[in-house]
Amino acid sequence: MYKAFVFDLDGTLLDTLDDLTDAVNAAMQAVGLPVRTRAEVCSFVGNGIAKLIERAVGEHTEKAQEALAFFKEYYALHCADKTQPYEGIVPLLQALKDRGLKTAVVSNKADFAVKALAKQYFEGLLAEAVGENESAGIRKKPAPDSLLAVMARLGVTAQETLYIGDSEVDIQTAKNAGVACACVTWGFRDKAFLQANGGRFFVGEPKELLE
Repeated sequence: MYKAFVFDLDGTLLDTLDDLTDAVNAAMQAVGLPVRTRAEVCSFVGNGIAKLIERAVGEHTEKAQEALAFFKEYYALHCADKTQPYEGIVPLLQALKDRGLKTAVVSNKADFAVKALAKQYFEGLLAEAVGENESAGIRKKPAPDSLLAVMARLGVTAQETLYIGDSEVDIQTAKNAGVACACVTWGFRDKAFLQANGGRFFVGEPKELLE
């Protein structure tokens, strides 16, 4: 029986893709580069915002730092314009809490955005919500640093922890931390892709995590 359910954020708890696409394209326009499609941005996410922008600028690497700075400012103001929890997520988190189980978020999204979105959408439902913080020497996923730190603060072992995500990065993060992984199929990567990248346990609806 798992005592802690630790979630990725984008593509797992929240559908953030429209706001991410808008922020990427605002940054692209600001530095004079072509905008990207929603599908392209979807394929770029998962490894943090620096990598997202690096992929978005493509060969125009000289524009990356300027675009990243613009993205951070824009996204801080617009990260919740269109973002919404996936259907069934809030009842899932409430049910887990009601059962006395611990819930948390470990994401590669910028820490300021993770904390702001967690507070806005999941107030009182998460014991921890942490994002990318490499400036403090904490490696981002798939390194297990953040996940292991959260587990330590929650007081749970690897055997008591389930990590839930929607990407190959999440699968590898769980493996690196020695914990079980549940792959959601409603997120930014489809089941076939997740299977090809080592996914073994799949969840089609949030309520399945209660079974």
